[in-house]
Amino acid sequence: MAIMRTANPALSAKAFEGYRISDLEERMTIQGTVNKTAILLLLVFISASYTWGKFSVDNPAAIQPWIMAGLIVGLILALITVFKKTAAPITTPLYALAEGLVLGGVSAFFDKMFPGIVIQAIALTFGTLFALLVAYRSGLIKATENFKLGVAAATGAVFLVYIIDFVMSFFGSGMTFLHGNGLLGIGISGVIVVVAALNLVLDFDFIENAAENGAPRYMEWYGAFGLIVTLVWLYLEILRLLSKLRSSN
Repeated sequence: MAIMRTANPALSAKAFEGYRISDLEERMTIQGTVNKTAILLLLVFISASYTWGKFSVDNPAAIQPWIMAGLIVGLILALITVFKKTAAPITTPLYALAEGLVLGGVSAFFDKMFPGIVIQAIALTFGTLFALLVAYRSGLIKATENFKLGVAAATGAVFLVYIIDFVMSFFGSGMTFLHGNGLLGIGISGVIVVVAALNLVLDFDFIENAAENGAPRYMEWYGAFGLIVTLVWLYLEILRLLSKLRSSN
C-alpha cells in the first residue's frame, strides 16, 4: 500500500493499516465515501436544527447542556472511531449527531448577534469544498509531498496555538490577538481558514488513494468521518472570521 500523509489526524497513514487486501470481499469506493459523507451531513443538519430551535435570546444558557453533551459525546465517539476503525459504521453517524448539537447551538448564538451570518458561513464552507474539489480533480491543485508536509505543519502549529491559548485561559489570560477584531486578529483568522480549507485537498487525496489501494468497505465511513471533521473545523473558522469582520464595522 502506498504511504499517504494528511494533516487530518483522523486520516493518518496508519488508519488504513491492519488488513490484507487479498482477504477483502468488499472494498472502499470513492462514490461510497461520497454517499456516506452526504448521510453524515444530513445527520448533522437534523441534530443542529434541534439545538437551533431550542435557543432563546432570553435564556441562552438553556442550550448549554446540549452543547456540552455534544462536545463530550462527540469527543468520546471520535476517539473510539480513530482507535477502532471497524466500529466506524456505528460510531460515525452518532458522532455526526453529537456534532450537530454543538453546531446548532453555536450557530444560533452567532446568528442572534449577527443576523444572516450562519447562511453566509454555510455558503462559504460548501463553496470552498466544491471549488477545491474541482481544482483537485482538474489537477490545478496537486497534493505533492511538499504540499502535504506544509499543510500538516501549518495545521499542527494552529492546534498548538489553540492548546496554549486554552491552557492560558485557566490562569485568567490568553492570546488576545486570536480573538480580537482588529487587523491582526482578522488576518490570523483568515490564515487559519486557508489552512483548514487546504486540509480538504489532503482529505480528497487520501480517500482517493485509499480506494485505489483496496481499503475495506467500512473505511468509507471512516473516510467520511475524516472529511466531516475538516468541514466542521472549516465552518467554525469561517464563522469566527465573519463575526470579526462584522464586529470591526
